[in-house]
Amino acid sequence: MVAPRANWKGFIKFGEVAFPVALYTAASTSERIAFHTLNRKTGNRVRREFVDGETGDPVEREDQVKGFEIEDGRYVVLEPEEVAAAIPESDKTLKVEAFIPYDEVDDVYFDKPYYLAPDTMGSDAFKLLRDGMKKAKVAAIARTVLFRRLRTLLIRPLGKGLVGSTLNFDYEVRSSEKAFEEMPDLKIEGEMLELAKHIINTKKGEFDPKEFDDRYEAAVAELVKAKIEGRTLPKKKAAPAAKPSDLLQALRESAGMTPAKTKRTAANANAGKSRQKAASASAPKSRSPGGAHQRRAG
Repeated sequence: MVAPRANWKGFIKFGEVAFPVALYTAASTSERIAFHTLNRKTGNRVRREFVDGETGDPVEREDQVKGFEIEDGRYVVLEPEEVAAAIPESDKTLKVEAFIPYDEVDDVYFDKPYYLAPDTMGSDAFKLLRDGMKKAKVAAIARTVLFRRLRTLLIRPLGKGLVGSTLNFDYEVRSSEKAFEEMPDLKIEGEMLELAKHIINTKKGEFDPKEFDDRYEAAVAELVKAKIEGRTLPKKKAAPAAKPSDLLQALRESAGMTPAKTKRTAANANAGKSRQKAASASAPKSRSPGGAHQRRAG
């Protein structure tokens, strides 16, 4: 197996301690099946070409520049050297600015994960930082220029090394209040809530990524294989349309309560209510002395 290639090399610095590290991509889509666009008539690949939006003429690479639209049809043109000048200078150092609890950062801020490993030297300092963070149960907030931008990373211990997740900028994370502002203010209680708790408890487990397969990827791989072998795949049957269900009944069924059990439960509940009513009706009613005297007098 070919050794992974580092995406970035530099230093981690916390306090006055600094040591070299290498950063590797932790998750990648490169293994997914990829398609090329072909000319149906010739079977040849087609290539992308930039054309002028008004004239339709091809535009050569040397004539292509960046532009920012300030209003409809008007742009500010930025030359390559001007864009390059906006890139912040990098000293190749991940500066730890603070240590925080593991769960301090909401998951919506997580962008991409990277593995951090000691690079040639500095293993002792690397292990010191890793083990110290494990013992204190904290993560590190660090910043560096990464891929042309000053990025913030959340660094956590993982196995023998560290994992650093780049964080989305605050302006990139949309407001949760706006996403949920039209949610009705409902209060769930009683049997519904108890059934939901029961179902959750019976479904408790552990996360194992090997158990979750990419069904689309598998189906496409089988399609490609069938095409190569000259086979035809059976046509996919349309899934039956989902019908709205009664929430309480669906919860009961999910909890394993059969219709017979449900009826018995309801009957028992009704019988209990009837007994309570009968007991209340047969119990002697308290009378005030004044009231009794008035009835006798009448």
